[in-house]
Amino acid sequence: MRTHILTVEDDERIRAAVKLALEAEGWEVAEAAAGSEALERFEQRPADVVLIDIMLPDIDGFEVCREIRRASDVPIIMVTARDDTHDIVAGLEAGADDYLTKPFAPKELSARIRALLRRTRTSDVGAAHLRFGDLEIIADEGTVRVAGREVHLTRTEFKLLVELATNPGRVFSREVLLERVWGYDYFGDGRLVDVHIRRLRTKVEADPANPRHVVTVRGLGYKLQT
Repeated sequence: MRTHILTVEDDERIRAAVKLALEAEGWEVAEAAAGSEALERFEQRPADVVLIDIMLPDIDGFEVCREIRRASDVPIIMVTARDDTHDIVAGLEAGADDYLTKPFAPKELSARIRALLRRTRTSDVGAAHLRFGDLEIIADEGTVRVAGREVHLTRTEFKLLVELATNPGRVFSREVLLERVWGYDYFGDGRLVDVHIRRLRTKVEADPANPRHVVTVRGLGYKLQT
């Protein structure tokens, strides 16, 4: 079956241009002009990737992202009309994996989609079962437990945690994590890493403000502390 992409955009010209660009890649594209329509379409047929514009006429893109994320870990890219840090962070906090700022080149959009599609819930690790105190990671099952309680991570959060956990004590720069987790070797924004680290901490740390496992090494990046 062909890759199915849902694009949510109220501007008809932009929506048509995106559809043409994605279909040229061989992907199947479904369209929605409003948030409620997008949720209805996704319920009828879940997509492999979802592109969501922030400014929509009924439900805003943030809420659409949150609703989809409650039901699925499908890769989500938020689209914003301006390079506004608040909008970008809010979109990532809502559960998006990435964002794009208008105007964007079709080639960049296609490259990001391909990178997201390449990722899987599992990781090529030597040790499939990892434990650090109360944090337990069963990589080949896509399972994470904290103090015996299973916690749900998004696809990106899980891959980020596994990357850190398979190299405990090693400091990863934002650039390296962008390449290894997102598959972005020539584009990407460090804010993607920072926001996902913050979200990850809220799920695996007893005190996210004073993390025990996923720690910051000032000026260098992040590591998983043993």
